[in-house]
Amino acid sequence: MPKARKEQKAEQVELLSEKLKKAKVAVLTDYRGLKVSQIQDLRGRLRGGNVEYRVVKNTLARRAAEAAGYPALESELKGPVAIALGYDDLSLPPRLINEFVRTTRLKVEVVGGLVEGRVVSRDQIKQLADLPSRDVLPAQLLGALQSPVAQLVGIMQTPVQQLVGALNAYKTKLEAA
Repeated sequence: MPKARKEQKAEQVELLSEKLKKAKVAVLTDYRGLKVSQIQDLRGRLRGGNVEYRVVKNTLARRAAEAAGYPALESELKGPVAIALGYDDLSLPPRLINEFVRTTRLKVEVVGGLVEGRVVSRDQIKQLADLPSRDVLPAQLLGALQSPVAQLVGIMQTPVQQLVGALNAYKTKLEAA
């Protein structure tokens, strides 16, 4: 193998290793059956969410995973694999991939992945895809916290309203007499 090719591969391994270290989530997908234009479409959709989608040779990906300190990821690298690297929201890459599959009806199978340094299975990635986004979670939490308080206020107001109603009825009765 020419020296230039070895250097290029070493650079690719180093680059992918750095990206794996920086990424909060990496989703491994099997892209068999997709045309290049369809992969480009998926890349474009993922790029909109600050997610990078790379088709990688397994040998280079294994070396990069080893260099990044994730040797357990090597077991997931079987067959043609592409990696969706997310740097912000954990649930965004799997959710965007699911959305792509749903809208295009193309088959992009999730193989497994890496979430904050832990190797996870296909099922765990699918569960991650079902989580609401980071923007929605605080609103849901706030709603859950406010609900019991609102119920308590309603319960406390009911006797006061009943007392006011009873006093008004008594006042009306006295005025009529």
